[in-house]
Amino acid sequence: MPDTPAAPVILGNEPGSFPHSVLAERHPAIIHQVREAFPYGPAQHRALDALLKNCTEGAVEPLPADAPDRRQWAAWGTDQYAGQSWYDVPWLWSESYFYRQLLGAVGYFDPGAWQGIDPFRPFKRAELDAPETDEELAALDALEGKSPEERGQALLHGSLWGNRADLGFRLSAAGAESAAQAPVPALVADDSDRLWSLLSGTLCLVADNAGRELIPDLLLIAHLLDRGRIERAVLHIKPHPYYVSDATTADVVDALHRLTAAPGAAAAYGRRLWSAMADGRLTVRAHPFSCAPLPYAEMPADLRAEFAAATLTIVKGDLNYRRLVGDRLWAPTTPFADVTACFPGPVAALRTLKSDVITGLDAGTEAALVAAEEQRWRTGGTHALIQVKGMSPTSVV
Repeated sequence: MPDTPAAPVILGNEPGSFPHSVLAERHPAIIHQVREAFPYGPAQHRALDALLKNCTEGAVEPLPADAPDRRQWAAWGTDQYAGQSWYDVPWLWSESYFYRQLLGAVGYFDPGAWQGIDPFRPFKRAELDAPETDEELAALDALEGKSPEERGQALLHGSLWGNRADLGFRLSAAGAESAAQAPVPALVADDSDRLWSLLSGTLCLVADNAGRELIPDLLLIAHLLDRGRIERAVLHIKPHPYYVSDATTADVVDALHRLTAAPGAAAAYGRRLWSAMADGRLTVRAHPFSCAPLPYAEMPADLRAEFAAATLTIVKGDLNYRRLVGDRLWAPTTPFADVTACFPGPVAALRTLKSDVITGLDAGTEAALVAAEEQRWRTGGTHALIQVKGMSPTSVV
């Protein structure tokens, strides 16, 4: 980290805190949902019961001796944290390790009938197939009559808000202006002009969730390629299921099929993306570090070189933001450029606020948020940000 005053790492051991509720309430609920979503056998049920007891009452345990990634996870922290309470180790780490243990409990990595079966797939498919997705895709037709600049801005906001993409697609200049003038704006930081100014060459987009949140990311990429704003895009996704809804290669394929099967403009976007993958202008990358329980400051050399070679990297979503700036209780006014100084190239964060960590706010915005909502604004998903670290030439959409 740069010469910024140290901020404490976020733990989950404070009762009543958001991280504590995730560990004590959300994780047990996820175990229950996964159990009910598949006709697992006795072995999986016993393993899920054991995980439920362990993650709520027990201590961190290393992976089994025959786990294919045991050595990797030992280097990532199990050697350090084994024997400690799940609540007393860094929250980012305990959350990530929970999902790794969940995959182990359902046999995802083991030879057998359940190997490679995504335990979260039913939830992802239900969202992708929901009527709301049809409404959001239909909104693309109205964008066709807009200028490229207006279309680009709407698609950027669609990507920012994820499964509230319909709001982004319908965003008007007047609506954006009135939102910016609200006492507590939905967009608490907006470096979108700087983001547009940095686009050229190769764009890396580090995706977050699948389904209705991945589709807007793909639409934005399609627009940028079609307009010649970038020459090539690399979509970074997860090498295996992670955090319930995180995007994998299978989820990219599902999203593309959903687009190409839709009527109107959505299908045209889907065909352009399909073509871009076929000729190499769009590639999918699943680096193992994408599922690491660590901040990007600790990324391996090969991934660092990839991001360094990109003209711009866009980091999507709340978890990736936590990994980008470090999952710490920064003062909200800590400069974003300071906490991302170790990132090897220009980087932009598109994030809906769903956890405590936040940087880069001006003092007035923070004060207004606290006055209106106390600290609820940090975790409720009702606010978002676009933050950029990088050089800033003239802005063109």
